[in-house]
Amino acid sequence: MKKVDEVIMVIFKDYYNNEVELSFDDHPFSSGPKHVWVICRFNNQWLLTKHKDRGIEFPGGKVEDGETAEDAAIREVHEETGGSVGELIYIGQYYVRGKSDHVIKNVYFATIDMVIEQETYYETDGPIYLADLPDRIALDPDFSFMMKDGVLPNSLERIDQLKVF
Repeated sequence: MKKVDEVIMVIFKDYYNNEVELSFDDHPFSSGPKHVWVICRFNNQWLLTKHKDRGIEFPGGKVEDGETAEDAAIREVHEETGGSVGELIYIGQYYVRGKSDHVIKNVYFATIDMVIEQETYYETDGPIYLADLPDRIALDPDFSFMMKDGVLPNSLERIDQLKVF
């Protein structure tokens, strides 16, 4: 981590070799990001989902028109896992410089009050519960590319620093 203008910023390459800037400052790249990612805990376990194409990952997705990023985070957790968010905490924001586009995404931590089985989980196969996250996610083909760059370990470190669970 390096400190840039009083902002803690981590810069790294993602799974596809795009440059990523991750900051734990308050919305350093956009006050209205178009994407969210939610690191979830339920009953002392990690609550993830299995995306039908990408594999195991934490829930997340696009912010819809008329929706705040917080609303989108709560909705995505529910749609993809059946989880009901009890507490949602902003962790940080990251900016991906893609080859043809860029993405700005808020990262949240959520404690989940309950998980209710649903008829559909949209583009996912529903909830996945893990007592621990594997040490070598980057090498595990069952996990999504979204779990394989610096966003997850740095966000988990920040969550640990905040002592939110």
